[in-house]
Amino acid sequence: MAPQLVSPKGTPWYPHRGFETVTYIIDGIFDHQDSQGGGGTITNGDTQWMTAGSGLLHIEAPPESLVMSGGLFHGLQLWVNLPAKDKMMAPRYQDIRGGQVQLLTSPDGGALLRVIAGELDGHAGPGITHTPITMIHATLAPGAEVTLPWREDFNGLAYVLAGKGSVGTERRPVHLGQTAVFGTGSSLTVRADEKQDAHTPDLEVVLLGGQPIREPMAHYGPFVMNTKDELMQAFEDFQKGRLGTIPAVHGMTESGPQA
Repeated sequence: MAPQLVSPKGTPWYPHRGFETVTYIIDGIFDHQDSQGGGGTITNGDTQWMTAGSGLLHIEAPPESLVMSGGLFHGLQLWVNLPAKDKMMAPRYQDIRGGQVQLLTSPDGGALLRVIAGELDGHAGPGITHTPITMIHATLAPGAEVTLPWREDFNGLAYVLAGKGSVGTERRPVHLGQTAVFGTGSSLTVRADEKQDAHTPDLEVVLLGGQPIREPMAHYGPFVMNTKDELMQAFEDFQKGRLGTIPAVHGMTESGPQA
C-alpha cells in the first residue's frame, strides 16, 4: 500500500478495475463521483474508500472554487490491492466521515490516534476491508512517543504527512514525505522530535499495515490484476464501454466538478 499524493488539479473521468482507492483528506475539499452511483464531497479528516472491483469509471478533483482561490489542500490516496477472488466483485463505495473514526489517545496524552480502518488493541475503525488491513492517522506532540501493538502477520509502514521524528526502537529519523518500512515484530514505535518546524507544530504520520496477499500481480495504468491476460481484458472491456458510462449529474462534467 504505497501512499500517493493527490494531484490538486484532479482528474478526468477514467477507469479502474481490480483494487481499491482510499482517499484521505487532511485539509481542503475533494469531490468524487463514479459510474456506479457512489460519490460525494469530503473535507478535513474524511475518507472515501472506493472498491473498483469488476470495474467502473470515476472522477475526482477539488472544487473549482478552491482551485481558483488557491486554498489549502493536503491529502493522500492509497491503492489497495484486492485478492484474486475479489477482483471481479461488484464495486462498492464507503463514505467515512472524520467524526466516525475511532479516536484514541496515548496514556500521557501526547498522541492522538484516529483509527480509520482495521483495529488497534481491540478498537475498530469504521472502514470495511476485504483483507485484514489497519489504517491509522497519528498526531504526536513534540517529544511524544507511542508504541502500538501490531499483528505479527501484518507488514507495517509509516508515512510522514508533516513534521519530523523517528521510528522503531533504533529511532531511525524520518521527515515529511518519507515512508518507513518496519521489520517483523509485534509492535510499532514512533517518536516526535522535541523541536518541530514553526509551521508544523506536531508530527503527523499515517500508519498502515495488512496481511500480505502473496499472489501474482499484473499492474498497468488504472488496472491491477493477477495476469497479463486479465490486464488485456480490462483494457478491452473499457474500450468497449463495459466499465460503465459517465452519468449526467448536476455539478459534475466530463472535465471535472463545477462550482
